[in-house]
Amino acid sequence: MPHICKICGSPLTQAFKTLVLGKHEATYNYCEECGFLCAENPHWLEEAYSSAIACTDTGLVARNVAIANQLAVILYYLMGERGNGLYVDVAGGYGMLTRLMRDYGFDFYWSDKYCQNLMALGFDYAIEMGACRAVTAFEVLEHTEDPINFVEEALRYGQTDTLIFTTELYEGKPPTPEQWWYYSFETGQHIAFFQRRTLQILASKLGLTFSSNGWLHIISKRKINEALLKAYTGRLSILVTRRIRKKLASHTMSDHNLIVNQLNRNNT
Repeated sequence: MPHICKICGSPLTQAFKTLVLGKHEATYNYCEECGFLCAENPHWLEEAYSSAIACTDTGLVARNVAIANQLAVILYYLMGERGNGLYVDVAGGYGMLTRLMRDYGFDFYWSDKYCQNLMALGFDYAIEMGACRAVTAFEVLEHTEDPINFVEEALRYGQTDTLIFTTELYEGKPPTPEQWWYYSFETGQHIAFFQRRTLQILASKLGLTFSSNGWLHIISKRKINEALLKAYTGRLSILVTRRIRKKLASHTMSDHNLIVNQLNRNNT
């Protein structure tokens, strides 16, 4: 019986076999219909996640800074955010992005089932806080066995209809194991890979629209102007972010005072 694509339900064909974590033989299957490429039965995941953050991820800090710049521009200029909306970064890792966004003046909170919050302590999201304007999930979708289910759960958790996320895309036939660094076979954590049309079909299945600048993507009921998305998140995003930081009130010192007051209450 053929394996079925979890995005569009079409039959999958074998793309290639390779070694994962240097020892596990793995099969990767491809959907001709939507371009989804995925690992078949990734039984090595428990071993792969002995550490939630891969040791090879040397771009973690630079990527978070770049994401924060682009995200601030999207929220402020394309979604009309002025510092009052609530946001949650799911699979938020060590909390670096949450801290950066709060420093920029956005009311961001952290959530992650598998990683410890080190940089945004005291700002964990709880559903009792109410509905978010958007959920963010950066460098997450490539880790999922069932991407549609992940997106549905993330939106339901944040009580929203907008997901902003990143994942690298490929075009045409699947690259061979030697052709694409993003497979990250040595860590075993990346098991799902997408083309633009894959994500368009995923969004359509959920009754949502899809927009992208090529690396950062938005699935939402709200139609985002893709030309403006690409323009605002280009090279000038750093300069634009500086303007946003002046317009919004940073939470850096107010968060500091809040945590100090909590500590004082706990010590009395």
